[in-house]
Amino acid sequence: LTPVEESGAIAEGGSEEVEGARLAVEVLERLEVKGRAPKTGYAREEFYSGWPTVEGCSLRQRILKREFGKTAILDGCNVISGEFLEPYTGEYMIFKDKSEVAKIQIDHVVAFSDAWQKGAQYMDYETRNKIATDPLNLLAVEGKANNQKSDGDAATWLPKNKKFRCQYVARQVSVKYKYQLWVTQAEKEA
Repeated sequence: LTPVEESGAIAEGGSEEVEGARLAVEVLERLEVKGRAPKTGYAREEFYSGWPTVEGCSLRQRILKREFGKTAILDGCNVISGEFLEPYTGEYMIFKDKSEVAKIQIDHVVAFSDAWQKGAQYMDYETRNKIATDPLNLLAVEGKANNQKSDGDAATWLPKNKKFRCQYVARQVSVKYKYQLWVTQAEKEA
């Protein structure tokens, strides 16, 4: 087994995936459906000003370590090399040094702008910061794919990797449910 197979990152039609899809649909039904609120007052700084340190290590490095799994080579807290199955493209990526690892971006599955327009603007900074730093809402991804996604929701962007789409949508639904954000009708239908 590859490290990705061991981690269970890809489940192709297995019973766990089917059960996960059922659960995601159940949770989606609990989300409020409304239109987007205005983007007035939105700024990234309303969520956070940088990666926090958790137990002495940057949250970014912790997410990289999580995604690279057993292949992660560390220098202290910093991931300097490793490999993983990039979820948005479906490509297996190998990083031989920290300059290559630096090209990986940590995506907020529910983008700040999307969260802002679907309820976060009415929350306090502490709650928005939790959305920004919750590992459930964070994925290590290829930079170009992350830039293509931008601040899209499930109605406006889905990963090129069709095998990951259900997991991606389920993660968006989970984050929105956890933080009491809403979805648009188009997003719910998607």
